[in-house]
Amino acid sequence: MNNTTRIKQFTAACLIMASFSPALYAAPVKEGATKMQNRSETLSERQQSIPLIASYMATSSMAKLNSALNQGLDAGLTVNEAKEILVQLYAYTGFPRSLNALNELMKVVEERKQRGIHDDQGKEPVSAVPVGEELRRIGIANQTRISGAPVQGPLFDFAPVINQFLQTHLFGDIFARDNLDWQSRELATVGALAATPGAEAQLLSHLRASLRVGLSSAQLRQLAQLLLENGETDAAMRVENALRDFPA
Repeated sequence: MNNTTRIKQFTAACLIMASFSPALYAAPVKEGATKMQNRSETLSERQQSIPLIASYMATSSMAKLNSALNQGLDAGLTVNEAKEILVQLYAYTGFPRSLNALNELMKVVEERKQRGIHDDQGKEPVSAVPVGEELRRIGIANQTRISGAPVQGPLFDFAPVINQFLQTHLFGDIFARDNLDWQSRELATVGALAATPGAEAQLLSHLRASLRVGLSSAQLRQLAQLLLENGETDAAMRVENALRDFPA
């Protein structure tokens, strides 16, 4: 199977993801369920930039994306972290938006260089991403940890290949890359899904996943407020609606 065929198959799989229900994709979680300690009640300036970048990428709002990328780099986001965010989000927003956003980041970095700003390039992934059955094993472990339970249900019985793609590519190839922490990855995913009409089920699932990777309910409510303050009213409302039953 060549790379073009693999890309087409995975893109199709991502479209099927739009039909997932929260029960299938992520079980409910209480905020104390994770073993991670010392949850913060506020997002750092670096973290605040991530959902905004993701939201503007998802809506192809290039002028706003340009501003958010500058904000993120000013707040300590490295160039490679910004790249990683925009690469990961192709699984949620599609290749065209990812490619356009990466092109915008390239422009931002070059413009900043011309202004005498030398941004931290950041690290590349250190751990080698496994292949074959080991890749799927890692992917299943990552998927289970983030989802809170093994992912199963009628949809995956109907189309088992979609879970194979999720396990090997999204939770394997992408989430096994260790140059971006999982909290940042979930902030990015939540920002993109919040900006996407019709993805409320997936948004709820990733808000729950955000608690599992160590973010707090207070930080997620701050995320909604950030979207609102930056004119993303519909996206902010989707997050607020999803958070109604979360711990205070």
